Amino acid sequence: MTREGTVPAHPSPYPRPPVTPTATYRLQLQPGFPFAAAERAVPYLARLGVSHLHLSPVLRAVPGSTHGYDVTDHGTVREELGGERGLRALSATARAHGLGLVLDIVPNHMAVPEDLRLNHPLWELLREGPSSPWARWFDIDWAAGGGRVLLPVLGERLHEALPRMRVEAGTLRYGEQVFPLRGGTQHLPLPELCEAQHYRLAWWRLGRTELNYRRFFTISGLIGVRVEDPAVFTATHHKVLQLLHEGVADGLRVDHPDGLVDPGGYLRRLHEATGGRWTVVEKILADGETLPASWPVAGTTGYDALRHLDGLFTDPAGHARLTEQFRDFTGVRADRGGEWEATRSRCAYRVVVHDLAAETERLTRAAVRACAASPALAQRDHAPWTLRAALRELLVRLPVYRPYTAHRRPPDEVDAALLERAAEGARTAFRVPEEAAAVEAVRELALGTVEGGPDAAEFPARFAQLSSALRAKSEEDAAFYRHVPLLSACEVGGDPGRPALPPEEFHAYCARTQRDRPTGATVLSTHDTKRSGDARAALAVLSECPERWAELLHEAETAPEEAETAPAGEAAAVPEAPDPHTAWTYWQTALALGTHPPPPERLAPALLKAVREAGLRTNWTEGDADYERAVTRFAETAGQGPGARALATLATDLAPYVRANVLGATLLHLTMPGVPDLYQDTERVYRALVDPDNRSPATLDGDGGPERDGARQSGSEREGPGRESDADAEKARLTAAALRLRARRPELFGDAAWYEPVHARGAAAEHCVAFVRSGAVLTAVTRLSLRLTRGGGWDDTHVDLPPGSWHDQLPLGTGVPGRTLTGTVPLSRLFETAPVALLTRAQPPTDAEPPTEGALSTEENGALKGPSAAG
Repeated sequence: MTREGTVPAHPSPYPRPPVTPTATYRLQLQPGFPFAAAERAVPYLARLGVSHLHLSPVLRAVPGSTHGYDVTDHGTVREELGGERGLRALSATARAHGLGLVLDIVPNHMAVPEDLRLNHPLWELLREGPSSPWARWFDIDWAAGGGRVLLPVLGERLHEALPRMRVEAGTLRYGEQVFPLRGGTQHLPLPELCEAQHYRLAWWRLGRTELNYRRFFTISGLIGVRVEDPAVFTATHHKVLQLLHEGVADGLRVDHPDGLVDPGGYLRRLHEATGGRWTVVEKILADGETLPASWPVAGTTGYDALRHLDGLFTDPAGHARLTEQFRDFTGVRADRGGEWEATRSRCAYRVVVHDLAAETERLTRAAVRACAASPALAQRDHAPWTLRAALRELLVRLPVYRPYTAHRRPPDEVDAALLERAAEGARTAFRVPEEAAAVEAVRELALGTVEGGPDAAEFPARFAQLSSALRAKSEEDAAFYRHVPLLSACEVGGDPGRPALPPEEFHAYCARTQRDRPTGATVLSTHDTKRSGDARAALAVLSECPERWAELLHEAETAPEEAETAPAGEAAAVPEAPDPHTAWTYWQTALALGTHPPPPERLAPALLKAVREAGLRTNWTEGDADYERAVTRFAETAGQGPGARALATLATDLAPYVRANVLGATLLHLTMPGVPDLYQDTERVYRALVDPDNRSPATLDGDGGPERDGARQSGSEREGPGRESDADAEKARLTAAALRLRARRPELFGDAAWYEPVHARGAAAEHCVAFVRSGAVLTAVTRLSLRLTRGGGWDDTHVDLPPGSWHDQLPLGTGVPGRTLTGTVPLSRLFETAPVALLTRAQPPTDAEPPTEGALSTEENGALKGPSAAG
C-alpha cells in the first residue's frame, strides 16, 4: 500500500548507472537539505525511474548559501552539506540503487565574501597586488583602477566608514567584513592605511560606474575567473575531475559558459579532461539559434525545450487579445511594456548605459586604444564618443546572447551575419554619415579582424561577454517584468513577443534535437525559472479565455464604495492597487500559485521582486520606499477582497483545462527527444514562483517519499480547491510510468532512436499532438483543451495508429490499465479517461524502420534519425 501522491514501490533492476542518463532529478542542496537528506531520498528516486541525481554545486560556498553558485574554494567539498565524506556516501548509496550523480560546476565566477579569507586566491591577490602569482586568476583592469582593485562593499562613503574600521590580527575589519593588509602597512593611521592597499574600499554605489573587475552580470559580489588560463583551469577543476575519475560522479552541468572568454575552447579542454563524460551547458538559445557544432557537449540544459513545450499550450489569438487588454488596463506606453520589441529595446539601452556602465566604459577605452594602435583604423579619426555610441548601438541590436568570435580566427558565417545586421541598424542612429563609420570599426574589432595590439586581441571576447550580460539583464531581468500580458510567456529562453508555437514547429524542433543533440537535457522547471512548469500551465489557459480574465480584473478592481453592499467587514478589506501594472501582475501570479485565498507570505516577496526588476517605479538600487510599502500592503490584503472570490471561481472553472496542460506538458517532456531533467518535487503538482520561492529544500522525508504533513507549500500547490491528492497521485503515476519505460527501454529514446510525428485527422486535429519514438512508443496529448471543449469536443477527429497492437501504459483517472488499441482510433476514445495517452507496441513488426532523411524532411514532418553529431 502506498500513500496518495507517492510513487509505488518498484525496485530498480539496473546495477549501475548508464554512461548517458535516461533521466535526471535535480536536487537543490543547501544546509537545510544536505547530502544525508539526498541519500535518504535515493530509494524513492530509484523507484521513480530516474538514472542520475543532478546536484546543485557541491564545492565550498559562502556560508549559509541556499544555491551554491557563490563558490569560495574549488578544492573542497562543502562542509555545510556533509563534506567529501557525505558526498561519497551519497554516491555509494546511489550506485547501490543503480543511480549516478551529475555535478553542477561554476567555471565563470567566484564569490567576493564578506570575510575575504574564505576566498584564498582573491585574498592573496588583494594582499600582494598585481605582481601576485594569484593575479592570473581574475579578470582585472589594473590600469583603470590606478593599480588597485575597486571593492564596492561599504554601506557608506569611505570617510563615513573609517570610524567603524579597525585593524585586528593583521587584518582590516569593517563590521563582519575582513580584508587583507599589504605588508608593512598595518601600523599606519587608518586613512593612510586604506590608501596604501592594493584595493580601494568604496561605497557600494560606485560599483556601477567604477568597477574594474569582471563580474557575473551586475553582481559585484561575484568576480570573474580566468579559466582560459591553463593553470587556473587545472586549479579550479582538480577536485571535480578527481570525483569524476574516481567514480563518485558521472556527468556535468556547466553554469553560464557565455561568461567565459572562449566557451568552445573551455569545453574542448573540459571534454578532454573528463574523458568525454556526459556534459550539458546552461546556454540560452534564441529562436533559430543552435549550439556551435564544435562544442563537444551533449546539449543545453533544456531551456530551448521549455520554450517549445510552453508554446504548444498557448493560443496565439487569445494571447493577442490579452495583449490588447493589458495595454487598455495599464495604459502603459509601448516602450515601457506595451509592445515587446519597443520594451526590449528600451531596457537594453538602459542596462548598457546604466547597470553595465563600468563594463561599457572599459570596452570603449579598449576600442579607443585599439583604433589608435591599428594602422587600418588610426587614420579614420574616430572620436571616443562615436566609438562609445557605436558599441552601444551594436550591442542593443544583437538578437542572441553573444557571438563566438576570436582575434585572428575567421568568424563563423552566422556570427558575421549577425554582427552585420546589427551594424546596419546601428548606422542609422548617427545623424552624420561620416561618424557612423565608427560602427564599422567596432564591428571589425568584434569580429577579430583588426591588428591593434593587446586591446584588439581581447576585444572580441570582451564584447561577447558584455553582450551576454546585457541580454540577460535587459530581457530576463527587466523586459520580462514589464511586458506581461501573459506571465507564462515571460520565461527564461522564451519569446514574450511570440509565445505561441504551432505543432509543426514543435515537431521540427524535436526532429532537429534527435538529429543533432539527442542526449541534451530538457526541462520544464529549474531553480532559475520565474514560475514552475505547472504554474505556467495554469496561466497558459488564460490565452484560451481572455474574456474570463477581463471579468476577474473587473471584479478585483471593484471600487470600495461599490463594495458597501458586501457582508459586514468585507468592504474595508477591498485594497487599492498602487498601479494597474502591479494589479495585473498580482492577479496572474495568484492564479499561477493556485492557492485560495492567495498566500501573502509568498505573493508579497514575488510581487516586490517583480516591481523592482521591472524598474518602472522602483528598483534594487534606487528604491522608492513609499511605493514598495504600498505594493507590500496590496499583496497582503488583496486576497481579502472580491477579487479573491472571483479568482477562486475562475480557478475552479479552469481546473480541468489546467489538468490537461499539466499532464500534457509533463508527458511530452518525458518522451520527446533529449534527457528529461526533473526539478525536485515536480513529479507531483508543483506551483512555485521565482527564487527564493522555488529554492526551498525538497519535500522528501526520511523514507524517501514526498512529505505530506508540514511540507512547505511552494512544493505542493494544487490546481484550485479540488481534491489535492488526486492531482498529485495522477501526475506521480504518469511520471513514474514514463520514466520507468525510458529506463527499461533506453534504446527507444537515446542517440540511436528516431522520432516520427503522428497527425490526427478531423475538425479538431490541431488539438492533438502525437508522435512515435523508434516505432515502439506513442505519445499523444491534448492541447488548447478549453477551446476544444467550446468547439464541441473531438467529434469525428481520429488518429491512425501505426501497425500493430498498442497497449495503454497510463492507468489514470478511472481508466483500466492494459487496454489495447489498434488501427484507426477516435480521439474521444483515446482520451476518454485522461487528456493524454502513452502507448507501447509489444512487438514491433520486422519492417519497422526509421524514416530516412531522403524520404522525410525536417520541415515536412520532423522525422529524422541519427546519432549525435557532437560529443
